[in-house]
Amino acid sequence: MPVYKAVILIAGPQKGTRFRPLSLDVPKPLFPVAGIPILQHHIEACTSVPEIREILVIGFYPAHEMSSFIAEMEANYPVSIRYLQEYAPLGTAGGIYHFRDQIRAGNPDAFFVLNGDVCADFPLQAMLEFHTGKSSCVATMMGTEATRQQSVNFGSIVEDKQTHSILHYVEKPETYVSTLINCGVYIFSQQIFQMLQSIFTAKQTEYYAGSLETDTSKRDAIWLEKDVMVPLAGTNTAFVFQTNKWWSQIKTAGSAIYANRHYLNLYTTNDKISRL
Repeated sequence: MPVYKAVILIAGPQKGTRFRPLSLDVPKPLFPVAGIPILQHHIEACTSVPEIREILVIGFYPAHEMSSFIAEMEANYPVSIRYLQEYAPLGTAGGIYHFRDQIRAGNPDAFFVLNGDVCADFPLQAMLEFHTGKSSCVATMMGTEATRQQSVNFGSIVEDKQTHSILHYVEKPETYVSTLINCGVYIFSQQIFQMLQSIFTAKQTEYYAGSLETDTSKRDAIWLEKDVMVPLAGTNTAFVFQTNKWWSQIKTAGSAIYANRHYLNLYTTNDKISRL
């Protein structure tokens, strides 16, 4: 039976200033939406995929701020759940590279990556079936339709309509590219680590050659969006799984109200309201 893992990226205390004042007393990922922490919605979605055996939460919040929550999640869900603290902000892919040994332990067939600042009716099982149905697939990105005006605020995807291969990807383009946008949810095969190694090595070389700023965060940070997905586009190894289910970012206090309404409706529709 195939084995999968999930990685949830939650960044850290330097981020989330737009979420104030809600994030002043509690880390943003632990702020309750529809009665449970934002991060728990992600964990619940991951545990709905039976083959996911471990969930790794990666961020640079101090470990003591996350420890009691992680212990509670492990007690409530039938999977291993661990928090891995970055030594510095490493970008959306830097932590994946830094903790590559923990992700690869047990030799999973692939692993999910979920950005912690999105909320959704996550169709992870259907996305996994899509991913495993592509023989050459290194990366699958979840996409959804936005308006032409909204699309420039997100990563824009140009796909082959027949194969759903990603032909072109631009992160927050200056002009309109496509109404199909990046949802911040991915599945990667282990081949991605070879690419991350090459990216890391190139950044180190540039840094020590003086091509990058002296800030070490520039040296160690890797970004899924621009460092990974942009060069993968057009190689026929990256695909987009399009969903028409509810999805939104949760970056401001106002967006938390929007997410609260949709999650409550989702729980009611799925007869899960008793969990709240």
